[in-house]
This record gives sequence, structure tokens and C-alpha cells, in this order.
Amino acid sequence: MPGYGLAAVQIGVALRLAVVDCSDARGQAVRMANPVVLHASGQLREHEEASPNLPFVSAVIRRPRAVTVRFLNDQGVMEDRDFVGLWATSVQHQIEHLAGKMYFDHLSPLKRKMLIAKAAKLGRSK
Repeated sequence: MPGYGLAAVQIGVALRLAVVDCSDARGQAVRMANPVVLHASGQLREHEEASPNLPFVSAVIRRPRAVTVRFLNDQGVMEDRDFVGLWATSVQHQIEHLAGKMYFDHLSPLKRKMLIAKAAKLGRSK
């Protein structure tokens, strides 16, 4: 996993599955099936986000600093878990992938257009 998370749809698997690991040493991956955000904090957090689906570019996105998510875990048990900070950002990012959204959907139309054009230009030069 090149970043902090991956959604199954990113690798062509049409299932609502995602994995997130924001631990310093890695190895603390949370595997989620059918994740749903139950609650999001009103306090926002900015973080630079990227995706292998749009290589070479990133953007600063504002998301809730904390979320409570319900999901089926890798043991087959329904779990409600609180995520804060980078974990919350990554979980929200992956859940949006499962809904067909990308991080740049949070940008204004002009900024989104500029980001996509930059990615295309950088992709041609690589």
C-alpha cells in the first residue's frame, strides 16, 4: 500500500472494502467491509491528500478531525470505531472512494480543473 489506505475499487474490485494503516511502524491496518460514517466532528482538519488514481499531484483538503465509523471487521464482527487526526482523514478518503468520489471533489471547480490539468501535464512528461 503506497499511502495510508486503499479501497477495493481502486484496484478494480467492485466491493465495499477498504484498508487503512496510519500507524508509525505500520502493521496496525484496519480492514473494513461496508464502512459507514455514523458521526463526524464539527472541528475540521486540513491535510494534503493524494491518490494513485491521479498521480503526481495533491491538494490540501479540509475534513472532520474525528469520525465514528461502523464496519464489518476482518473477524466478521460489526464494529463501531472512533478515528482521529490522520486516521480520520484516511478513513474518510477511502469511504469516499467506495462511493465513487475523489479527494479533489472537495475543491472548487476551478481548482479541480487546474489539478487535473497539472496531473495530465506531469503524466505526459514522465
